[in-house]
Amino acid sequence: MTEDLLHYIWKFQRFNFFSKTEEGFPFEIIFQGNHNLDAGPDFLNAKIRINKTLWAGNVEVHLKSSDWFAHKHHTDKAYDTVILHVVWEHDKPILDKKGNTIPTLVLKNKVEPNLINKYQYFLENKNWIPCENLISTIDPFKVFSWLQSMSISRLQKKTDIIFQKLLLTTNNWETVFYEMLARNFGFNLNSDTFELLAKSLDIKYISKHKNNLFQIEAMLFGQAGLLDSDFADDYPNKLRKEYLYMQHKFNLQPIQKHLWKFLRIRPSNFPTIRIAQFASLIYKSSSLFSKIISAETLKDLHALFTAEPSEYWRFHYMFDMPSPPKVKPLGSASINLLLINTIIPFIFAFGTFKNEQKYKDRALDFLEALKPEQNSIITHFSHAGIQPQSASQSQALIEMYHNYCSKKKCVNCSIGDILLKNK
Repeated sequence: MTEDLLHYIWKFQRFNFFSKTEEGFPFEIIFQGNHNLDAGPDFLNAKIRINKTLWAGNVEVHLKSSDWFAHKHHTDKAYDTVILHVVWEHDKPILDKKGNTIPTLVLKNKVEPNLINKYQYFLENKNWIPCENLISTIDPFKVFSWLQSMSISRLQKKTDIIFQKLLLTTNNWETVFYEMLARNFGFNLNSDTFELLAKSLDIKYISKHKNNLFQIEAMLFGQAGLLDSDFADDYPNKLRKEYLYMQHKFNLQPIQKHLWKFLRIRPSNFPTIRIAQFASLIYKSSSLFSKIISAETLKDLHALFTAEPSEYWRFHYMFDMPSPPKVKPLGSASINLLLINTIIPFIFAFGTFKNEQKYKDRALDFLEALKPEQNSIITHFSHAGIQPQSASQSQALIEMYHNYCSKKKCVNCSIGDILLKNK
């Protein structure tokens, strides 16, 4: 037995009803309370009739009555309003500060063994996710109804991160957008380093040279620590010379070269190529954030991100290492990832900030219209019988996996609830 399961049992009243507390008081549950996920009693604003008196207050849930003292609730004023103590085992009477007994409800032997057995199965099996072998048996409508709420939850979390960063920049949307877009240009493996690069090079310095691709590349590659030696090729030597001038002009301090990861990455995803693409995007799309907010279709957004790196990168993946000629714009899959992880959250956040529903609706529509991502989490869910039809649903599955499945929080998940209720 765990407190999570006890919370679930109390929240959904999944026990055999009986009419008396452990102390012999007649009682009736009018409302079990709102589940509190923050500090304080576990269920707030409950209404319970005890000994013919209707009490309004809070409910605390523990495995053992003595946990009340182990958790030091007897010294915490937040627990003075507890009207019922719900426990699995009663090993010690609990008194309030006036010396009166806090009524105790014992759930042991009052819960169907089938419920406990299924919960134990979820906790103990070695499947990829606890319900891997069962999730496909659930009505798809119920699954995707839950995923809809998961998608909104994930988008809201990304919005909260944007707002946190805005607070640190006095609502400078351009700066926050620039840094978060840079981070997502790292595509996971180099995300932290790409964000570090953006933070080391204020966008106001780039803006002063936004009409010169060569100078933008010089600043970005120089700040990335990738121009720290003499080269055989003429182009990177020119970049280095230009960067040294910019470094002195703006008092720049580059990040460390060793932070970039090249191993086990396809050449088209090398940091050098991503930086060149990022430079080209900045050069091509002046006032990029404003254009993104104004874009009304996915086609408009895709057009903004079809920037091709400078000519040197058509023949190279790294400095001084020639390769067969190939154009290297951002691919459609990469653009979609940028839209999902950066652009759409910013549109949604902007709508929230401005209190304009049209932007929020547009962000949700874009997410629904994009194809689902392809990654290991989505592949596993597909094998389990849950095939997302849109980026909204794939984002929901990622959210569900990280916050419920991988933590075995089945009792907090609607899918887990359905499976626990099934006979």
